[in-house]
Amino acid sequence: MKKFINNVDTLLEESLSGFAKAHADIVHYNTQPHFVRRIQTARAGKVALISGGGSGHEPLHTGFVGEGMLDAACPGQIFTSPTPDQMLAAAQAVENGGGILFIVKNYAGDVMNFEIAAEMLECPNASVRVADDVSLPKNHSTGRRGVAGTLLVEKIVGAAAEVGADLAACQALGERVNEATASIGVALTSCTVPALGKPTFDLAGNEMEMGVGIHGERGLETLPLAAATEIVEHLAQAIDNELAPEKNQPVLLHVNGFGATPLLELHLIYGLAARFWEKRGVKICRSLVGNYTTSLDMAGCSITLTRLDDELIRFWDAPVHTAALRWGC
Repeated sequence: MKKFINNVDTLLEESLSGFAKAHADIVHYNTQPHFVRRIQTARAGKVALISGGGSGHEPLHTGFVGEGMLDAACPGQIFTSPTPDQMLAAAQAVENGGGILFIVKNYAGDVMNFEIAAEMLECPNASVRVADDVSLPKNHSTGRRGVAGTLLVEKIVGAAAEVGADLAACQALGERVNEATASIGVALTSCTVPALGKPTFDLAGNEMEMGVGIHGERGLETLPLAAATEIVEHLAQAIDNELAPEKNQPVLLHVNGFGATPLLELHLIYGLAARFWEKRGVKICRSLVGNYTTSLDMAGCSITLTRLDDELIRFWDAPVHTAALRWGC
């Protein structure tokens, strides 16, 4: 294992410290317990959005703290849920009279700990559980995982909260975005968790892992490595079967890298995915390409599609100023 680290035990703290220094105009880093909150003072009565999860997915979630998106993010250790005391402290730091909305990826540890924090809060609060990974069936024992679609929920709901939507409206909007979003990923390599010191699973040079999550776990099946066109057809068809976008349906197409896939390849994937839906008459009116919901140093990517309407387009286009997303400010 070759990593730029001093000590596995201090990796997260040193990384968060560096992140906060690099973006001191946007975020403040609280050390005990760990959370990152926005610097800009929100208006009184604004719903405060909080998300979080294990580290290793950067820029999710700390990179999305700022104007027009999250008010705070709670990072756990690598691929480990943050603790309820982190979430409670973050909520108490950013609550401003409008209540708290937790945006939670559907993983058992995240869900449990956010629920515990919510029970301890004295202010009004609600949650949105993101479950966009269509590699798993809807009736899976723990439900579908929350993956790259989490970013879309955070951005769109963040914009609504910024302009005055109340807690119930923000929760309903987040659930609507989640229902309109589907994602699926494929890996060419595993990732290396620093505490483990070796890849979490092995793939031969002529193999790929289809239907992976974002925690270094294996996917649904190991398949022979194929050309990019065939891979995209496989991914896009799974999403299309789920969302069934009609002709002229406006959509957002997001191609996300898992950390070690260059933009050269991600844009190739985007072009192939766009062609898949354009041939079916679907209108791709918004796009996002890059490494946004990563799995440390995994080589691979996911495709996400979200059905849009005029309101969702307006909220997506609304100003945002975070470390990882910024436009219109």
